[in-house]
Amino acid sequence: MEFALTVPQGLSKLTIMELHLKPETEARLHELAATTGRAPDELVEDAMTGYFAELTQVRNMLDGRYDDIKSGRAKPIDGEETFARLRQKSQGRRGS
Repeated sequence: MEFALTVPQGLSKLTIMELHLKPETEARLHELAATTGRAPDELVEDAMTGYFAELTQVRNMLDGRYDDIKSGRAKPIDGEETFARLRQKSQGRRGS
């Protein structure tokens, strides 16, 4: 499957990219395209744009948390201890 992906304004080159999808994924893409009336390449571009935005947001959050720990503004906590506290809270709510 080939898609023409648009490029940022200011660039005059349109890039053709071949995208290999599992048959099930491609079928779902075409089904969604038929249902929405949108072209498959538009749906793929929207999905990729959303994915990259979410990935950037998560990366920035993780970088910020790492910086907080490194600078001492935040203190790391033990994962097992945290899960034990959550289990206690959950059991306490069930018992109430």
